[in-house]
Amino acid sequence: MMRAIPYITRLLLAALLLGAAATVPARAQVHTLRTADSVLQVETVASGLEHPWGLAQLPDGNLLVTERPGRLRVVSPDGRLSPPLSGVPNVFAEGQGGLLDIALAPDFATSRLVYLAFAEAGRDGAGTALARARLAESNDALTDLKVIFRQEPKVPGPNHFGARIVFRPDGTLFLTLGERFKFQPAQDPRSHLGKIVRLGPDGTVPSDNPFAGRKEMRPEIFSLGHRNIQGAALHPQTGRLWVAEMGPRGGDEINIVEAGKNYGWPKVSWGTHYDGRPIPLPPSHPRYADAIHHWTPSIAPSGLAFYAGDAFPAWRGNLLVGALAGQSLVRLTLDGDKVTGEERIPVRSRIRDVRVAPDGAILLLTDENDGAILRLTPARN
Repeated sequence: MMRAIPYITRLLLAALLLGAAATVPARAQVHTLRTADSVLQVETVASGLEHPWGLAQLPDGNLLVTERPGRLRVVSPDGRLSPPLSGVPNVFAEGQGGLLDIALAPDFATSRLVYLAFAEAGRDGAGTALARARLAESNDALTDLKVIFRQEPKVPGPNHFGARIVFRPDGTLFLTLGERFKFQPAQDPRSHLGKIVRLGPDGTVPSDNPFAGRKEMRPEIFSLGHRNIQGAALHPQTGRLWVAEMGPRGGDEINIVEAGKNYGWPKVSWGTHYDGRPIPLPPSHPRYADAIHHWTPSIAPSGLAFYAGDAFPAWRGNLLVGALAGQSLVRLTLDGDKVTGEERIPVRSRIRDVRVAPDGAILLLTDENDGAILRLTPARN
């Protein structure tokens, strides 16, 4: 026993040091990156995040970041990581599942409400769920957690959860739901799989949803025929929902979502099955809404933001798309609803989420074991 005491003491000291290290700011790493029309400064704001997935910007300048294994952290402006917050939901953290997107309620300044999309286990498998909770004034805990939506049915498998959250100006929200790699349910009006749902802030169904009151349809559904949407944003002028959708083997898409429309998966696609079997192209079935832009080979799009900041004046009105397989930030120039140009900025990391900061800087999440928050600004002369 006498010999064990120093060993235990060493263990306790090591644990304390590890805990302290978790809160130390990342040493700033800065490099430059040349684009078609400018030179970017790329700063690593924070690192040491395990597969970060969603990012929300708090009014006080701090960031809320989800980690897929089931942790939520606050990141200070100087890159200091908080310990994991208490009060987060239990998550199904297998494969692509886990704690996924996060969004602030439009009235967060007074309500302190945050929304979390996550993969949830159940009797028959797993599915995407949406919870809301209140962030403590001390930023160290969630309270009053309540699950307000559950994707039904739950099915086996660890893939295609979707899970992006976007609020509309009217206070309702969109939640993207993957088809869980099950294909045909994306066309089933009685299933949530492969859909976008529109919900009230408390999870209720808005009365003006396109299928509200129809017994053969789930009333939450806003659009159907989707595969796995992991990028979503409202157009700042039109208010319409734009999404980035992962295709099978190729055929990643940008879609403009309209109420009640069917976007065709798995009946049509610009890609092919993984085994090479062809899929009918969208023009062959005009009853399905077609993408405005698509990629083959796949870039695996995740994260979407319209640029309306001041840091990059020439980029105003552009659409920014994160690329996992492409390990880049994709910048699309637009003319109305048409994509007129594309630039791939080689960040050389798997980009999971894209946000624009209040000062116009571009924030990126890298989806890695040692994931990071990157901040892009114009390089200083």
